[in-house]
Amino acid sequence: MRRYDGKYALVTGAASGIGRATAARLAEEGARVLLLDRAEGLEEALPAGDHLWRHCDVSDEAQVAEAVAYAISQFGRIDALANNAGIICDRSPITETDAATWQRVLSVNLVGAALMVKHVGRQMQAQGAGAIVNTASVAGIRSGAGGNAYSASKAGVISLTQTAACDLGQYGVRVNAVCPGLIETGMTKPVFDYARDAGKEDRLGARCELRRYGHPSEIAAAIAFLASEDASFITGQALPVDGGNTASLNLPGMKV
Repeated sequence: MRRYDGKYALVTGAASGIGRATAARLAEEGARVLLLDRAEGLEEALPAGDHLWRHCDVSDEAQVAEAVAYAISQFGRIDALANNAGIICDRSPITETDAATWQRVLSVNLVGAALMVKHVGRQMQAQGAGAIVNTASVAGIRSGAGGNAYSASKAGVISLTQTAACDLGQYGVRVNAVCPGLIETGMTKPVFDYARDAGKEDRLGARCELRRYGHPSEIAAAIAFLASEDASFITGQALPVDGGNTASLNLPGMKV
């Protein structure tokens, strides 16, 4: 498919994992992409071509505004935003999670997402079209999939998706979210390393109805769909891409 021929996209968190896979998928379908991340490795995320790279901390509004202005100066418009930047925290109980953890996680996962929607949304509003896809998580839908601060931040991203969709819909701008389940990325590496070291690799993803974990490319495919014209009448939605994890009660011990 070449759904993005002649289109321009921004991808945050593009140095690795889901962001990197999304940048590759959009480029494969014809988009010119500006890859944003505060980590190293951006230049290796896509083969040489017409794509651009820029370091950006999405929790810093000045950097976000500068990155979006740079994209507009180079592309002239922004057709799609894959809002993927995020960090994780440990699973300490609420009574042990300190304020610094809450502030750090929320500043990137929720405030950072909102800042990207704000500045990219202004451009899309002016041009009368565009699609934004935020990366939330199944942790934002139900407990047990992440620490307190991480889960709350992703629930906030789902709400942000709904409110932004209502603000921007009248301008022809769509806003949706994907909610990944267990995906093997750099961020989830400790979970996978622990399981493999403990000889429990076969249990990874066992609580999903498909009985497996997912891959970044599968989330990228969902993002590419939601940001494309194939999803032209979809906005304000949070799509779980989780192997069926949120489709059942899914209590520990229920599945064998």
